[in-house]
Amino acid sequence: MRRAVLATASTSTLVVLLLALKPHHSTALADRAPVPAPSGSASSPPAGSAAGTRTYTGDPVDTRYGTVQVSVTVGAGHLTGVKVLQAPSGDGHSERITADAVPRLTQEALSAGSAHIDAVSGASYTSQGYIRSLQSALDRAGG
Repeated sequence: MRRAVLATASTSTLVVLLLALKPHHSTALADRAPVPAPSGSASSPPAGSAAGTRTYTGDPVDTRYGTVQVSVTVGAGHLTGVKVLQAPSGDGHSERITADAVPRLTQEALSAGSAHIDAVSGASYTSQGYIRSLQSALDRAGG
């Protein structure tokens, strides 16, 4: 009887705590206010880029299986491209995981327009490194 009361009380408390959590809503890059150019700097895009399209490089993130680093292309306030600069490699297993995970992560990032994406099952370390590098690049873009 005592265990049943304790189990019921614990479960009730857990349910209340879960219901009290607020969902984390991401703000898309397009919803952020533009970052003003530093005084004295040109506001035109770099040479060789389309008007308003810029590329930002994320931080390299060391994972258990290797370094992950991405760069993003942002145009008109939207994420338009992701390029993987570094990804885990060095052995066949890591290369197979990377070959499977990176395209899926890139597609999710482009669909979401942010770094609020799901990790790829079986590629947790690579996914977390990718997401952290992606977020740092997006922070530079609209930060």
